[in-house]
Amino acid sequence: MSAARLLPAGDRAWLLEPADPARLAAFARELERDAPAGVEDVLPAARTALVTLRPGADRDEVAREVLRRWEALPQRAAADQTGDGDVVTVPVRYDGEDLDEVAGLLGVSPGEVVARHTGATWTCAFVGFAPGFGYLRSPGARLAVPRRAHPRTAVPAGAVALADGFSAVYPRRSPGGWRLIGTTALTLWDASADPPALLRPGTRVRFAQVAG
Repeated sequence: MSAARLLPAGDRAWLLEPADPARLAAFARELERDAPAGVEDVLPAARTALVTLRPGADRDEVAREVLRRWEALPQRAAADQTGDGDVVTVPVRYDGEDLDEVAGLLGVSPGEVVARHTGATWTCAFVGFAPGFGYLRSPGARLAVPRRAHPRTAVPAGAVALADGFSAVYPRRSPGGWRLIGTTALTLWDASADPPALLRPGTRVRFAQVAG
């Protein structure tokens, strides 16, 4: 059983706070596929998930079902991760300005940083900061580095970055404090597409090195 508690968040939502947040993306994806009666939306974050209720829903009944689903999740989540689900491949030129600095922080060579980044399967834990910006988690990648002390005023679209145990791709030009290790030409956000975001909570990602 994976322990979690539900905290009230206004009169139409619960905040799920699990002891182990690593499965939040899988939980959100499951509820997106098969939402319990009374659940309108689930929004995962780094350590919590906000469960929004439909008007008139029985709060206590929804709470019981959400906790039941969470407690039953570990076996299904494990099965999902070993299945043949779609994986988004992101082609990357490892030419980032901070690649050497990241290698120094980790005590490895730049080539080892690339090997770890491309050798892991990443999962989109949640989205935020900017449309299409997915926070990708892969604890086994061993690529946890802190953010820059001084954020850049402009990071180009397609920059591939690391910070605080996550990896991400900047979907558009914006300020940012993550450490840049590469670039991709892949479009992460297209307002004319359906859905517009390439990455959603639960999406699995592999990075593939390409020539500069």
